[in-house]
Parts: sequence; structure tokens; C-alpha cells
Amino acid sequence: MAYWLFKSEPGTWSWDDHVKRGKKGQEWDGVRNFQARNHMRAMKKGDRGFFYHSGDDKAVVGIVEVSAEAHPDSTDTDWECVDLVAVEALPKMVSLADIKAEPKLKDMVLVKNSRLSVQPVTEAEWKQVLKMAGA
Repeated sequence: MAYWLFKSEPGTWSWDDHVKRGKKGQEWDGVRNFQARNHMRAMKKGDRGFFYHSGDDKAVVGIVEVSAEAHPDSTDTDWECVDLVAVEALPKMVSLADIKAEPKLKDMVLVKNSRLSVQPVTEAEWKQVLKMAGA
């Protein structure tokens, strides 16, 4: 299993919006960055990801699972996306400031390239963020 992080502006698509989609999940559409698209192409069904609120919140708030591998994005078929289902909210949000303050996460893509909307997370980083969240 691989781990990922998916960023979204809560005013556009929030964790609560995602949870409301239930088992049907949601297409992670609208990504128009080649690096982020390539990450989605590498995803496998069952991979897990952090749901990250960008904007004012700047925090990891939940866990999602890839429910469908890369396929044409319904908003622009020249691009691809994956489908995600909400798994669970984290007991405690983990802020970007907390992540940057944790030496074990100094090499995390979120710290080095916070603008990338879909990014890989190592297993060690995954476990550390979960620990910080009280999960």
C-alpha cells in the first residue's frame, strides 16, 4: 500500500463534503498539474491518503482511500483523476505548523513543496502524522 496527501480548499471541497458522499466517494477532479496527475496515475485501489485543508486551516483533517484508479477526469477528459472515499476523521487535526516543527517530517513533500495538490507520503511520515493526530 502507498500513502498520499490530497489538498483541497474547504470552501471549494471540504472534509465534510467528502464524508457526505459516503461509500460512493468522489472523483478527485480538477487537478491540472502534471506532477500531481502522475502521482494519481501511480495510485492503486486501496491506497490511503491524508485529506488536507489548505487555505486558512492548513491542516490534515482526515483519511481517504483510493476507490478507483486513474481514469479520465469528467471535468476535462484530457486529464486524469482517481476516486476517493472518506475513511475517518482524525481525532485531532495536524496543522502545517506542527508538521514543520516535527524533525521527523523535515523531508515531507508538504514541507518542501506545499503547493503541490497531490503528493506522496512515506510510510514513516504516515505513521508520524497519525501519531501526532492521536490515531
